[in-house]
Amino acid sequence: MQYSHRYIPMTGQDEAEMLQAIGVADIQELFRDIPDSLRYNGELPVSAPLNEPSLWAHLQELAARNTAASQYASFLGAGIYDHYIPAVIGHLISRSEFYTAYTPYQPEISQGELQAIFEFQSYICELTGMSVANASMYDGSTALAEAGLLAAGATKRSQLAVSRGVHPETRAVIQTMARGLGIEVSEVPCSAAGTTDHALLEQAVNDRTAAVIVQSPNFFGCIEDIAAMQPIAHASGSLLAVSVNPLSLGLLQPPGKLGADIVVGDAQPLGIPQSFGGPTCGFFAVSEPLMRRMPGRIVGQTVDRSGKRGFVLTLQAREQHIRREKATSNICSNQALLALCAAIYLSVMGKQGLRETALLNMRKAHYAADAIAALPGYSTPSAAPFFNEFMIKLPDSVSCSDLNRRLMADNIIGGYDMGRSYPELAGHMLLAITEKRSRSDIDRLVARLGEFQ
Repeated sequence: MQYSHRYIPMTGQDEAEMLQAIGVADIQELFRDIPDSLRYNGELPVSAPLNEPSLWAHLQELAARNTAASQYASFLGAGIYDHYIPAVIGHLISRSEFYTAYTPYQPEISQGELQAIFEFQSYICELTGMSVANASMYDGSTALAEAGLLAAGATKRSQLAVSRGVHPETRAVIQTMARGLGIEVSEVPCSAAGTTDHALLEQAVNDRTAAVIVQSPNFFGCIEDIAAMQPIAHASGSLLAVSVNPLSLGLLQPPGKLGADIVVGDAQPLGIPQSFGGPTCGFFAVSEPLMRRMPGRIVGQTVDRSGKRGFVLTLQAREQHIRREKATSNICSNQALLALCAAIYLSVMGKQGLRETALLNMRKAHYAADAIAALPGYSTPSAAPFFNEFMIKLPDSVSCSDLNRRLMADNIIGGYDMGRSYPELAGHMLLAITEKRSRSDIDRLVARLGEFQ
């Protein structure tokens, strides 16, 4: 076993010297401002000290109680997906020069980091069909909320029309950020087909609407008709902001080519681990007229006085770098280490690899959907096209929680209970199929579902 950490002990002499330096007799004096009534008297109910071999044995026993996602066939998506991560990613991001989640504060001496970010931005522009991308965001949810704020500032309007097909947690983030700035959020229902209702969207958009905000594929897994939505947004002078699954763009037309003004998303499907739900990495791309309103930072390419290629921070739009009243966002760090994961993933996969992976996701998902829909009592209610995620309706006698418990006992992680976020969809489950799910995994899931009726 190899250890990367260091253990630096503190001796009694070290402690005495530190106490003397700060002018106190013992450690208890450091807590003298805390009233006795608030202090814990006695010994904490913890075990006795362990020597190092015993401690390691104890920690290993605790760790063995957990199980890894790799031991299960996971069909759970809803924002975090079990995709294959090429081994080269872990090798490269483990290099010491990349051990940071920040863009550098003295950027020009960090040419390798700046080049990695520049390449990430370039990949995002190519994927989304947009002119400019920034150095990354916290995650997909905050990126979409920032898109709404950008639109409000650019249009000088105070309303956002948000599809209910947008991830419910993302809608909550948008609501939170909008509330503090006095921006009204109007939610637009989806049709029975599983996509945003265009007639209701037209009713919701008016001369106060800063942006129409949609997600495609949406939370139900359905692909939205972006080309049909852009004239609805633009007819009233609103912007169109689209959140996308970047892997789906290996097959689908980029939103930038369909009229979107802002394209954001979460880069987690691009070589970033699930990590119990985070951290992930958001991306943010805009059309050129909106470039100076983008949050965060942009890395640009230039040449030095010797004519050699170099990289610089071209735009920094946060309040620390420019006048506070001119700042477009107070975003601090970006997820540069995770953006590096995405850049490496896209680099090693290439256009063909990305397309083939996207095709595997789509074909396996459609195979699973067709097989489940053929089971007695099950159906797939959404009629719209979908990518790698789809919703199923369970038999009336089966609950999502009970079904997931039974699947877990067979080393299968089931889907997301849609009733948690959409009460009207109680008894519906959202399933995600990635390239990692084999035909035998899918057939085993279908067989187990057939037993639970």
